[in-house]
Amino acid sequence: MDQLLALRVFIRIAESGAFSKAADSMNIPRPTVTKLMQDLERHLGTKLLHRTTRRVSVTSEGAAYYERATRLIGDLDDMDESMVRAQAQPRGRIRVDIGSVLANMILIPALPSFRALYPELHIDLGVSDRPIDLIGEGVDCVIRGGELADTSLVARRLADLDWVTCASPSYLAVHGVPIHPSELMHPGPAAKKTTGGPGHAILGYFSSLTGRPFPLEFCKAAEQVLVQGQVVVGVNDSSAYLSTLLSGVGLGQAFRFMVAPHLESGKLRTVLDDWSRPRHRLSVIYPSNRHLSAKTRLFVEWVAHVFAPFDDR
Repeated sequence: MDQLLALRVFIRIAESGAFSKAADSMNIPRPTVTKLMQDLERHLGTKLLHRTTRRVSVTSEGAAYYERATRLIGDLDDMDESMVRAQAQPRGRIRVDIGSVLANMILIPALPSFRALYPELHIDLGVSDRPIDLIGEGVDCVIRGGELADTSLVARRLADLDWVTCASPSYLAVHGVPIHPSELMHPGPAAKKTTGGPGHAILGYFSSLTGRPFPLEFCKAAEQVLVQGQVVVGVNDSSAYLSTLLSGVGLGQAFRFMVAPHLESGKLRTVLDDWSRPRHRLSVIYPSNRHLSAKTRLFVEWVAHVFAPFDDR
């Protein structure tokens, strides 16, 4: 039995709650994962995992073993990486996930600088706006917005992003320019004919978890207005949202950096400029209960510099 490999497999199973997720994230055949765990439990003479048809959980003995195993593997990885740092450029592969607009407009254009700094570090870049199970999917870090609900994760702030409410000139020529958010919930000049319902045609960004669109938010002094409105098109991808805005099919809210080139060119126009929406917190997120590798730490430091110019705070 390769005990170090067995320890790594056990840690990944304990964190992901499934043999299959551990096997997939470590690129190891599933029968090998099963045999390694059987050999490890036989070697220790105790049961580390409790298996059900739906999930795998650690036993009380397994929980104690997990705590010591994570420290041991963390120290071992740190020792190896310190030697590598002393001898050569950092090397290896990092798995990162990021939303599509953030990837296409900010991160990807900056990648040549990362390659120049760390030519032996390679990035597997997942581009999506869906929720990511970092541990279960073997992802080192994700760049996401909003509040962090999972307390087992660490979020390092990258930027606070401003929103703007905007639409294409062709849309506004038909529907009119609103002067109060409440107008988005009531008929515009041609709304009934073009949307089939009341109010302006709203572009919705819907949650991948609930399938429901997020409301538009407006604040001015002590007044706050949430608008669901008539969502005529809903998407769950930020690049698709931008394309839909540009198409002229409706009105929506987007990050200022995301629409800035199109505001300058006149393809989009802002409305309700005296109303604001709370800034959107953007963070790089990684697990707190796992050793943060040197290569991931380098990426986190680099990406913080990349996003700093976009901070509207």
